[in-house]
Amino acid sequence: MKKETACTSILVGKHASIDGSTMIARNDDTFHVLAPHRFYMHPAWKGEKGLSVKSPLNGFEAPLPENGYRYNAVPNVDKEHLGDYEESGINAKNVAMSATESTYGNERTLAFDPLVADGLDEDLIVNMTLPFVESARHAVEYLGQLIKQYGSPAGNSVLFSDNDNVWYMEIVTGHHWVAQRIPDDAYAVAANQVSIQQVDFNDSDNFIWSEGIQEFVAAHHLNPDKDGWNFRHIFGTMNEKDRHYNTPRVWYAHHILNPETPEEPESAELPFIMHTDHLITREDIAQILGSHYNETRFDPLGHGSDADRLRYRPIGLNRTQNSHILQLRNDVPEGQAAIMWLNIGLPTYSPYVPFYCNADDTDPSYSTTPLELDVDKDSAYWLHRSLGMLVESHYSKFIQQNRDYLTESYRLFRVHLAATDQATAELTGQALTDALTQANYQLVAAVKAEAKKQIASMLMQGLELSQLTFNMDKNL
Repeated sequence: MKKETACTSILVGKHASIDGSTMIARNDDTFHVLAPHRFYMHPAWKGEKGLSVKSPLNGFEAPLPENGYRYNAVPNVDKEHLGDYEESGINAKNVAMSATESTYGNERTLAFDPLVADGLDEDLIVNMTLPFVESARHAVEYLGQLIKQYGSPAGNSVLFSDNDNVWYMEIVTGHHWVAQRIPDDAYAVAANQVSIQQVDFNDSDNFIWSEGIQEFVAAHHLNPDKDGWNFRHIFGTMNEKDRHYNTPRVWYAHHILNPETPEEPESAELPFIMHTDHLITREDIAQILGSHYNETRFDPLGHGSDADRLRYRPIGLNRTQNSHILQLRNDVPEGQAAIMWLNIGLPTYSPYVPFYCNADDTDPSYSTTPLELDVDKDSAYWLHRSLGMLVESHYSKFIQQNRDYLTESYRLFRVHLAATDQATAELTGQALTDALTQANYQLVAAVKAEAKKQIASMLMQGLELSQLTFNMDKNL
Protein backbone atom coordinates (compact mmCIF):
# COMPACT_ATOMS: atom_id res chain seq x y z
CA MET A 1 0.00 0.00 0.00
CA LYS A 2 1.42 3.34 -0.98
CA LYS A 3 0.51 6.28 1.19
CA GLU A 4 1.56 9.14 -1.05
CA THR A 5 -0.09 9.83 -4.38
CA ALA A 6 0.00 13.57 -4.65
CA CYS A 7 2.94 15.30 -2.99
CA THR A 8 4.54 18.51 -4.24
CA SER A 9 8.22 19.21 -3.51
CA ILE A 10 10.35 22.37 -3.61
CA LEU A 11 14.14 22.57 -3.28
CA VAL A 12 16.14 25.81 -2.92
CA GLY A 13 19.92 26.27 -3.11
CA LYS A 14 21.73 28.46 -0.59
CA HIS A 15 22.45 31.33 -2.99
CA ALA A 16 18.85 31.33 -4.24
CA SER A 17 17.44 31.96 -0.75
CA ILE A 18 17.17 35.37 0.87
CA ASP A 19 19.31 34.50 3.91
CA GLY A 20 21.79 32.00 2.46
CA SER A 21 20.07 28.94 3.91
CA THR A 22 19.26 25.74 2.07
CA MET A 23 15.61 24.69 2.06
CA ILE A 24 13.73 21.56 1.06
CA ALA A 25 9.95 21.45 1.38
CA ARG A 26 7.05 19.15 0.61
CA ASN A 27 3.33 18.59 1.07
CA ASP A 28 2.64 15.13 2.51
CA ASP A 29 -0.65 14.17 0.82
CA THR A 30 -2.55 10.96 1.55
CA PHE A 31 -5.52 9.02 0.19
CA HIS A 32 -7.75 10.14 3.04
CA VAL A 33 -8.78 13.55 4.34
CA LEU A 34 -8.15 12.41 7.91
CA ALA A 35 -4.99 10.40 8.63
CA PRO A 36 -3.65 11.76 11.95
CA HIS A 37 0.07 12.48 12.26
CA ARG A 38 2.27 13.42 15.18
CA PHE A 39 5.61 15.19 15.50
CA TYR A 40 8.26 13.80 17.81
CA MET A 41 11.99 13.76 18.54
CA HIS A 42 13.63 10.33 18.17
CA PRO A 43 16.54 10.05 20.61
CA ALA A 44 20.01 8.98 19.56
CA TRP A 45 21.17 5.45 20.36
CA LYS A 46 24.60 3.92 20.80
CA GLY A 47 25.77 0.34 20.90
CA GLU A 48 22.29 -1.19 20.80
CA LYS A 49 22.39 -4.61 19.17
CA GLY A 50 19.51 -6.43 17.54
CA LEU A 51 17.51 -3.40 16.43
CA SER A 52 15.36 -3.88 13.34
CA VAL A 53 12.36 -2.50 11.48
CA LYS A 54 9.44 -4.34 9.91
CA SER A 55 6.68 -3.06 7.67
CA PRO A 56 3.08 -4.15 8.38
CA LEU A 57 2.30 -3.30 4.75
CA ASN A 58 4.61 -5.37 2.56
CA GLY A 59 6.53 -7.51 5.05
CA PHE A 60 9.87 -5.76 4.51
CA GLU A 61 12.20 -6.39 7.45
CA ALA A 62 15.79 -5.29 7.97
CA PRO A 63 18.32 -4.81 10.78
CA LEU A 64 19.42 -1.36 11.90
CA PRO A 65 22.98 -0.27 12.73
CA GLU A 66 23.92 -0.28 16.39
CA ASN A 67 24.48 3.49 16.46
CA GLY A 68 22.15 6.21 15.25
CA TYR A 69 21.86 10.00 15.49
CA ARG A 70 18.95 11.84 17.07
CA TYR A 71 16.38 13.01 14.52
CA ASN A 72 12.81 14.28 14.36
CA ALA A 73 9.96 12.86 12.31
CA VAL A 74 6.24 13.22 11.51
CA PRO A 75 4.83 9.67 11.38
CA ASN A 76 1.35 8.18 11.26
CA VAL A 77 -0.39 7.80 14.60
CA ASP A 78 -1.89 4.44 13.61
CA LYS A 79 1.40 2.92 12.49
CA GLU A 80 0.34 -0.65 13.31
CA HIS A 81 -2.17 -0.55 10.46
CA LEU A 82 -0.87 2.22 8.20
CA GLY A 83 2.89 1.92 8.65
CA ASP A 84 5.36 4.41 10.13
CA TYR A 85 5.83 6.86 7.24
CA GLU A 86 8.10 9.15 9.26
CA GLU A 87 8.13 11.51 6.27
CA SER A 88 10.53 14.28 7.19
CA GLY A 89 13.13 15.41 9.66
CA ILE A 90 16.60 16.74 10.40
CA ASN A 91 19.19 14.70 12.27
CA ALA A 92 21.82 15.75 14.80
CA LYS A 93 24.40 16.21 12.02
CA ASN A 94 22.13 18.82 10.39
CA VAL A 95 21.15 16.57 7.49
CA ALA A 96 17.57 17.07 6.33
CA MET A 97 15.44 14.43 4.59
CA SER A 98 11.94 14.53 3.15
CA ALA A 99 10.51 11.25 1.85
CA THR A 100 8.89 10.72 -0.44
CA GLU A 101 7.55 12.27 -3.62
CA SER A 102 5.67 9.47 -5.39
CA THR A 103 7.23 9.04 -8.83
CA TYR A 104 6.19 6.72 -11.61
CA GLY A 105 8.46 4.92 -14.06
CA ASN A 106 7.11 3.88 -17.43
CA GLU A 107 6.25 0.37 -18.58
CA ARG A 108 9.25 0.15 -20.92
CA THR A 109 11.78 0.45 -18.11
CA LEU A 110 9.77 -1.50 -15.53
CA ALA A 111 9.57 -4.43 -17.95
CA PHE A 112 13.30 -5.02 -17.48
CA ASP A 113 13.72 -3.91 -13.85
CA PRO A 114 10.36 -4.50 -12.14
CA LEU A 115 9.48 -3.19 -8.71
CA VAL A 116 10.35 -5.44 -5.76
CA ALA A 117 7.15 -6.19 -3.82
CA ASP A 118 8.85 -6.72 -0.45
CA GLY A 119 11.55 -4.07 -0.91
CA LEU A 120 12.29 -0.88 1.04
CA ASP A 121 9.33 1.44 0.59
CA GLU A 122 8.36 4.90 1.79
CA ASP A 123 6.95 3.69 5.10
CA LEU A 124 10.45 2.85 6.43
CA ILE A 125 12.77 4.83 4.17
CA VAL A 126 13.37 7.57 6.77
CA ASN A 127 13.92 5.08 9.61
CA MET A 128 16.49 3.24 7.49
CA THR A 129 18.37 6.34 6.31
CA LEU A 130 18.17 9.57 8.30
CA PRO A 131 19.68 8.41 11.63
CA PHE A 132 22.82 7.12 9.88
CA VAL A 133 23.94 9.81 7.44
CA GLU A 134 26.40 12.69 7.87
CA SER A 135 25.82 14.84 4.79
CA ALA A 136 23.31 15.22 1.99
CA ARG A 137 25.59 13.47 -0.50
CA HIS A 138 26.29 10.68 1.97
CA ALA A 139 22.51 10.28 2.34
CA VAL A 140 22.07 9.77 -1.41
CA GLU A 141 24.88 7.22 -1.51
CA TYR A 142 23.64 5.46 1.63
CA LEU A 143 20.06 5.15 0.36
CA GLY A 144 21.39 4.07 -3.03
CA GLN A 145 23.14 1.12 -1.37
CA LEU A 146 19.92 0.19 0.45
CA ILE A 147 17.99 0.19 -2.83
CA LYS A 148 20.71 -1.96 -4.42
CA GLN A 149 20.46 -4.41 -1.52
CA TYR A 150 16.70 -4.54 -0.94
CA GLY A 151 15.09 -3.13 -4.09
CA SER A 152 12.18 -0.69 -4.20
CA PRO A 153 8.47 -1.66 -4.36
CA ALA A 154 7.43 1.76 -5.70
CA GLY A 155 8.71 4.82 -7.47
CA ASN A 156 9.95 7.17 -4.77
CA SER A 157 11.80 10.48 -4.93
CA VAL A 158 13.66 11.78 -1.90
CA LEU A 159 14.88 15.25 -0.92
CA PHE A 160 18.13 15.71 1.02
CA SER A 161 20.00 18.79 2.21
CA ASP A 162 22.71 20.01 4.52
CA ASN A 163 24.10 23.52 5.05
CA ASP A 164 25.78 23.58 1.64
CA ASN A 165 24.06 21.09 -0.65
CA VAL A 166 20.59 20.17 -1.85
CA TRP A 167 20.00 16.86 -3.63
CA TYR A 168 16.95 15.33 -5.35
CA MET A 169 16.97 11.54 -5.82
CA GLU A 170 14.51 9.75 -8.11
CA ILE A 171 14.07 5.97 -7.63
CA VAL A 172 12.06 4.88 -10.67
CA THR A 173 12.37 1.09 -11.02
CA GLY A 174 13.18 -1.80 -8.73
CA HIS A 175 16.86 -0.88 -8.54
CA HIS A 176 17.63 2.13 -10.74
CA TRP A 177 17.82 5.79 -9.75
CA VAL A 178 19.50 9.11 -10.46
CA ALA A 179 20.17 12.00 -8.06
CA GLN A 180 20.92 15.58 -9.06
CA ARG A 181 22.44 18.34 -6.96
CA ILE A 182 20.40 21.55 -7.17
CA PRO A 183 22.77 24.40 -8.12
CA ASP A 184 23.35 26.89 -5.31
CA ASP A 185 21.66 29.70 -7.26
CA ALA A 186 18.65 27.67 -8.38
CA TYR A 187 15.40 26.13 -7.23
CA ALA A 188 13.44 23.09 -8.41
CA VAL A 189 9.85 21.83 -8.16
CA ALA A 190 8.58 18.25 -8.53
CA ALA A 191 5.03 16.89 -8.60
CA ASN A 192 4.72 13.11 -8.96
CA GLN A 193 6.54 12.81 -12.27
CA VAL A 194 10.12 12.03 -13.15
CA SER A 195 11.68 15.49 -13.07
CA ILE A 196 15.43 15.18 -13.72
CA GLN A 197 16.32 15.92 -17.33
CA GLN A 198 19.78 15.74 -18.97
CA VAL A 199 22.26 13.69 -16.92
CA ASP A 200 25.98 14.40 -17.27
CA PHE A 201 27.84 11.21 -16.42
CA ASN A 202 31.11 13.14 -16.52
CA ASP A 203 29.97 15.39 -13.67
CA SER A 204 30.00 13.27 -10.54
CA ASP A 205 29.95 16.40 -8.36
CA ASN A 206 26.39 17.14 -9.44
CA PHE A 207 25.01 13.74 -10.45
CA ILE A 208 24.98 10.34 -8.74
CA TRP A 209 23.38 7.25 -10.26
CA SER A 210 22.70 3.58 -9.70
CA GLU A 211 25.31 1.08 -10.72
CA GLY A 212 24.92 -0.05 -14.33
CA ILE A 213 22.14 2.34 -15.31
CA GLN A 214 23.77 3.44 -18.57
CA GLU A 215 24.35 -0.16 -19.63
CA PHE A 216 20.77 -1.05 -18.62
CA VAL A 217 19.32 1.69 -20.84
CA ALA A 218 21.56 0.79 -23.77
CA ALA A 219 20.98 -2.97 -23.54
CA HIS A 220 17.19 -2.62 -23.61
CA HIS A 221 17.01 0.26 -26.14
CA LEU A 222 15.22 2.60 -23.72
CA ASN A 223 16.52 6.03 -24.80
CA PRO A 224 14.02 7.60 -27.24
CA ASP A 225 16.21 10.63 -28.00
CA LYS A 226 18.70 10.84 -30.86
CA ASP A 227 21.03 12.92 -28.69
CA GLY A 228 21.62 13.23 -24.96
CA TRP A 229 20.57 11.17 -21.95
CA ASN A 230 17.32 12.68 -20.63
CA PHE A 231 16.27 10.80 -17.47
CA ARG A 232 12.71 12.13 -17.73
CA HIS A 233 12.34 10.95 -21.33
CA ILE A 234 13.87 7.53 -20.65
CA PHE A 235 12.17 6.59 -17.37
CA GLY A 236 9.21 8.97 -17.00
CA THR A 237 5.58 9.11 -18.05
CA MET A 238 3.52 11.72 -19.86
CA ASN A 239 -0.14 10.81 -20.06
CA GLU A 240 -3.51 12.44 -19.53
CA LYS A 241 -3.25 12.12 -15.74
CA ASP A 242 0.15 13.80 -15.79
CA ARG A 243 -1.21 16.71 -17.84
CA HIS A 244 -4.10 17.35 -15.44
CA TYR A 245 -2.79 16.07 -12.10
CA ASN A 246 0.95 16.70 -12.09
CA THR A 247 2.49 19.17 -14.52
CA PRO A 248 0.05 22.04 -13.74
CA ARG A 249 1.35 22.14 -10.17
CA VAL A 250 4.93 22.57 -11.37
CA TRP A 251 3.80 25.26 -13.81
CA TYR A 252 1.96 27.22 -11.09
CA ALA A 253 4.93 27.08 -8.70
CA HIS A 254 7.09 28.45 -11.52
CA HIS A 255 4.44 31.11 -12.14
CA ILE A 256 4.65 32.31 -8.52
CA LEU A 257 8.44 32.54 -8.45
CA ASN A 258 8.84 33.49 -12.12
CA PRO A 259 5.73 35.47 -13.11
CA GLU A 260 7.03 35.70 -16.67
CA THR A 261 6.53 31.93 -17.06
CA PRO A 262 4.39 31.20 -20.16
CA GLU A 263 0.99 29.65 -19.55
CA GLU A 264 1.89 26.06 -20.40
CA PRO A 265 0.42 24.03 -17.51
CA GLU A 266 0.31 20.81 -19.54
CA SER A 267 3.82 20.95 -21.01
CA ALA A 268 5.97 17.84 -20.72
CA GLU A 269 9.13 19.95 -20.98
CA LEU A 270 8.81 22.27 -17.98
CA PRO A 271 12.39 22.74 -16.77
CA PHE A 272 13.53 21.07 -13.56
CA ILE A 273 16.29 23.54 -12.67
CA MET A 274 14.95 27.10 -12.41
CA HIS A 275 16.44 30.52 -11.63
CA THR A 276 14.77 33.73 -10.49
CA ASP A 277 15.77 37.38 -10.58
CA HIS A 278 15.00 37.67 -6.86
CA LEU A 279 15.79 35.74 -3.68
CA ILE A 280 13.36 33.15 -2.32
CA THR A 281 11.85 33.41 1.16
CA ARG A 282 10.19 30.87 3.43
CA GLU A 283 6.96 32.77 2.89
CA ASP A 284 7.30 32.18 -0.86
CA ILE A 285 7.51 28.45 -0.27
CA ALA A 286 4.56 28.52 2.14
CA GLN A 287 2.54 30.41 -0.45
CA ILE A 288 3.28 27.77 -3.08
CA LEU A 289 2.51 24.80 -0.84
CA GLY A 290 -0.84 26.28 0.18
CA SER A 291 -1.78 27.51 -3.28
CA HIS A 292 -4.76 26.57 -5.44
CA TYR A 293 -4.09 28.44 -8.71
CA ASN A 294 -4.96 31.65 -6.89
CA GLU A 295 -5.87 34.57 -9.17
CA THR A 296 -6.22 32.33 -12.21
CA ARG A 297 -9.28 30.85 -13.91
CA PHE A 298 -8.19 27.42 -12.62
CA ASP A 299 -8.80 28.29 -8.95
CA PRO A 300 -11.40 25.85 -7.53
CA LEU A 301 -12.35 28.57 -5.03
CA GLY A 302 -12.49 31.22 -7.76
CA HIS A 303 -15.06 32.41 -10.28
CA GLY A 304 -14.02 30.65 -13.47
CA SER A 305 -16.16 28.22 -15.39
CA ASP A 306 -16.68 24.76 -13.93
CA ALA A 307 -14.53 23.31 -16.70
CA ASP A 308 -11.61 25.56 -15.75
CA ARG A 309 -12.02 25.39 -11.96
CA LEU A 310 -12.04 21.59 -12.03
CA ARG A 311 -9.45 21.15 -14.76
CA TYR A 312 -6.26 20.80 -12.69
CA ARG A 313 -5.34 19.38 -9.30
CA PRO A 314 -4.11 22.20 -7.01
CA ILE A 315 -1.00 22.07 -4.82
CA GLY A 316 -2.79 22.75 -1.53
CA LEU A 317 -5.27 19.98 -0.65
CA ASN A 318 -7.46 19.03 2.28
CA ARG A 319 -5.65 15.64 2.09
CA THR A 320 -2.34 17.26 3.06
CA GLN A 321 -1.54 15.72 6.45
CA ASN A 322 1.61 17.70 7.08
CA SER A 323 3.55 20.25 5.12
CA HIS A 324 7.12 21.18 5.98
CA ILE A 325 10.00 23.45 5.11
CA LEU A 326 13.33 22.04 6.32
CA GLN A 327 15.74 24.94 6.66
CA LEU A 328 19.47 24.83 7.39
CA ARG A 329 20.73 28.31 8.17
CA ASN A 330 24.23 29.59 7.54
CA ASP A 331 24.10 32.85 9.51
CA VAL A 332 23.94 31.28 13.01
CA PRO A 333 26.06 28.73 14.92
CA GLU A 334 25.70 25.07 13.96
CA GLY A 335 23.63 24.20 17.02
CA GLN A 336 20.95 26.73 16.07
CA ALA A 337 21.01 26.17 12.32
CA ALA A 338 18.35 23.49 11.80
CA ILE A 339 14.73 24.67 11.73
CA MET A 340 11.74 22.54 10.80
CA TRP A 341 8.83 24.73 9.71
CA LEU A 342 5.92 22.38 10.30
CA ASN A 343 2.33 22.87 9.17
CA ILE A 344 0.24 20.06 10.57
CA GLY A 345 -3.06 21.49 9.36
CA LEU A 346 -4.16 22.57 5.90
CA PRO A 347 -1.24 24.55 4.41
CA THR A 348 -3.68 26.95 2.75
CA TYR A 349 -5.06 28.15 6.08
CA SER A 350 -2.56 27.28 8.86
CA PRO A 351 0.92 28.66 9.63
CA TYR A 352 4.27 26.90 9.30
CA VAL A 353 5.50 26.77 12.89
CA PRO A 354 9.31 26.91 13.33
CA PHE A 355 10.84 24.22 15.56
CA TYR A 356 14.50 24.17 16.50
CA CYS A 357 15.65 20.63 15.67
CA ASN A 358 18.40 20.65 18.29
CA ALA A 359 15.83 19.63 20.89
CA ASP A 360 15.09 16.55 23.00
CA ASP A 361 11.31 16.45 22.82
CA THR A 362 8.29 18.47 21.78
CA ASP A 363 4.99 19.60 23.26
CA PRO A 364 2.42 16.79 23.74
CA SER A 365 -0.04 18.69 21.55
CA TYR A 366 2.26 17.70 18.67
CA SER A 367 3.76 14.43 19.92
CA THR A 368 0.57 12.63 21.09
CA THR A 369 -2.10 13.20 18.45
CA PRO A 370 -5.34 11.25 19.17
CA LEU A 371 -6.81 9.17 16.35
CA GLU A 372 -10.10 11.07 16.52
CA LEU A 373 -11.09 14.64 17.28
CA ASP A 374 -11.35 15.21 21.03
CA VAL A 375 -12.46 18.74 21.87
CA ASP A 376 -11.00 18.42 25.35
CA LYS A 377 -7.48 17.81 24.04
CA ASP A 378 -5.15 20.49 22.65
CA SER A 379 -4.04 18.48 19.63
CA ALA A 380 -2.22 20.65 17.08
CA TYR A 381 -3.35 18.36 14.24
CA TRP A 382 -7.04 18.61 15.14
CA LEU A 383 -6.93 22.30 16.10
CA HIS A 384 -5.48 23.33 12.76
CA ARG A 385 -7.68 21.03 10.70
CA SER A 386 -10.70 22.46 12.49
CA LEU A 387 -9.49 25.96 11.70
CA GLY A 388 -9.14 25.12 8.02
CA MET A 389 -12.64 23.67 7.86
CA LEU A 390 -14.10 26.85 9.39
CA VAL A 391 -12.27 29.19 7.01
CA GLU A 392 -13.42 27.28 3.95
CA SER A 393 -17.01 26.89 5.19
CA HIS A 394 -17.51 30.65 4.78
CA TYR A 395 -14.54 31.39 2.53
CA SER A 396 -15.54 34.86 1.34
CA LYS A 397 -16.32 35.96 4.91
CA PHE A 398 -13.25 34.51 6.64
CA ILE A 399 -10.42 34.54 4.12
CA GLN A 400 -9.21 38.05 4.92
CA GLN A 401 -9.19 37.31 8.64
CA ASN A 402 -7.24 34.15 7.90
CA ARG A 403 -4.69 36.05 5.77
CA ASP A 404 -4.22 38.57 8.56
CA TYR A 405 -3.74 35.72 11.05
CA LEU A 406 -1.06 34.09 8.90
CA THR A 407 0.72 37.39 8.26
CA GLU A 408 0.86 38.22 11.96
CA SER A 409 1.94 34.66 12.81
CA TYR A 410 4.94 34.89 10.49
CA ARG A 411 5.90 38.27 11.93
CA LEU A 412 5.82 36.84 15.44
CA PHE A 413 7.76 33.74 14.38
CA ARG A 414 10.56 35.94 13.06
CA VAL A 415 10.61 37.83 16.35
CA HIS A 416 10.72 34.55 18.27
CA LEU A 417 13.60 33.13 16.24
CA ALA A 418 15.64 36.32 16.44
CA ALA A 419 15.15 36.58 20.19
CA THR A 420 15.95 32.90 20.76
CA ASP A 421 19.04 33.03 18.54
CA GLN A 422 20.33 35.98 20.53
CA ALA A 423 19.47 34.51 23.94
CA THR A 424 21.19 31.17 23.19
CA ALA A 425 24.15 32.44 21.14
CA GLU A 426 26.70 31.66 23.86
CA LEU A 427 25.31 28.26 24.81
CA THR A 428 26.67 24.91 23.64
CA GLY A 429 26.04 21.22 24.22
CA GLN A 430 23.17 20.08 26.41
CA ALA A 431 22.60 23.60 27.76
CA LEU A 432 21.82 24.79 24.23
CA THR A 433 19.60 21.78 23.51
CA ASP A 434 17.65 22.37 26.72
CA ALA A 435 17.17 26.06 25.93
CA LEU A 436 15.97 25.39 22.38
CA THR A 437 13.63 22.66 23.60
CA GLN A 438 12.09 25.15 26.01
CA ALA A 439 11.84 27.78 23.26
CA ASN A 440 9.86 25.28 21.16
CA TYR A 441 7.47 24.71 24.06
CA GLN A 442 6.94 28.44 24.52
CA LEU A 443 6.15 28.97 20.85
CA VAL A 444 3.71 26.06 20.75
CA ALA A 445 1.80 27.55 23.68
CA ALA A 446 1.44 30.86 21.84
CA VAL A 447 0.45 29.18 18.55
CA LYS A 448 -2.10 27.01 20.33
CA ALA A 449 -3.68 29.99 22.06
CA GLU A 450 -3.98 31.97 18.84
CA ALA A 451 -5.45 29.02 16.93
CA LYS A 452 -8.12 28.64 19.59
CA LYS A 453 -8.81 32.38 19.41
CA GLN A 454 -9.28 32.16 15.64
CA ILE A 455 -11.60 29.16 15.95
CA ALA A 456 -13.72 30.87 18.61
CA SER A 457 -13.98 34.05 16.53
CA MET A 458 -15.10 32.18 13.41
CA LEU A 459 -17.60 30.08 15.34
CA MET A 460 -19.14 33.25 16.80
CA GLN A 461 -19.32 34.89 13.40
CA GLY A 462 -20.61 31.71 11.80
CA LEU A 463 -23.54 31.56 14.19
CA GLU A 464 -24.74 34.84 12.69
CA LEU A 465 -24.50 33.55 9.11
CA SER A 466 -27.25 30.95 9.31
CA GLN A 467 -29.89 31.08 6.56
CA LEU A 468 -32.51 29.97 9.07
CA THR A 469 -33.44 33.49 10.09
CA PHE A 470 -36.32 35.88 9.54
CA ASN A 471 -36.80 39.60 9.98
CA MET A 472 -40.49 40.64 9.94
CA ASP A 473 -39.87 44.24 8.85
CA LYS A 474 -37.19 43.37 6.32
CA ASN A 475 -39.32 40.73 4.61
CA LEU A 476 -42.58 42.63 4.35
